[in-house]
Amino acid sequence: MKNFKSILFTLLLIATASQLFAHALWIETKSVGKIGASQEVKIFYGEYVANERDSVTKWYSDVKDFSLWLTVPGKEKIKLYTTPGTNFYSASFTPESDGVYLLTVVHEAKDLGGTTKYEFSSLAAVSVGKVNAIVEGSISNPLHASAVEAKFYKTNSPIKIKASLDGKTLVAKNVTVFSPEGWSKEYKTDENGMIEFSPLWAGRYVIEVSNYQEAAGEHLGKNYTAAWQGATSTFEVTK
Repeated sequence: MKNFKSILFTLLLIATASQLFAHALWIETKSVGKIGASQEVKIFYGEYVANERDSVTKWYSDVKDFSLWLTVPGKEKIKLYTTPGTNFYSASFTPESDGVYLLTVVHEAKDLGGTTKYEFSSLAAVSVGKVNAIVEGSISNPLHASAVEAKFYKTNSPIKIKASLDGKTLVAKNVTVFSPEGWSKEYKTDENGMIEFSPLWAGRYVIEVSNYQEAAGEHLGKNYTAAWQGATSTFEVTK
């Protein structure tokens, strides 16, 4: 009986871990904004490729307690107030000058998945005016893979994505591209931490990269033996 209970517990941990690895947090907003016009922002948790957006009451652990930050060009980042909806949290801001605005979330879940610590993060960039190059040094998220420019991309035109961890280029790292049509493909970064692809469909694309390390530590009074980070970024493609 003890062995049976042990097997059931192990299977439960595997199922929980599998669900967490499949789920992600992502930000949706227009890739291009205007001075003086309110920019709407929504944050979702679920599986984008399957078009599954979980009800906020079912988000894992305390992920719904995330903080959304806005980095304004030439200024320090500010925290945006978020309002819960059915399956998302919403926020807004109004650009006052030209430049690239960065919306970021980094949240370590309160609960461990077995003995693994989980960190969910996301990034979205908004271009206002003629400036669209994203300065990588301005991205505060430890792990990220994002387009090098904030703009409306075109179908069948190449898009460059760069991946980094703690300010260091991620070489030979798997990065997954999710399309609005339920299509996904995994790419491997080159020596410059870059991947390149040409989107076939218009709509929103989600980029995801993860990092897993066997590292012991303590998180909110609980011991963990491994740490997982999952990061997304989003942008829009037009015809």
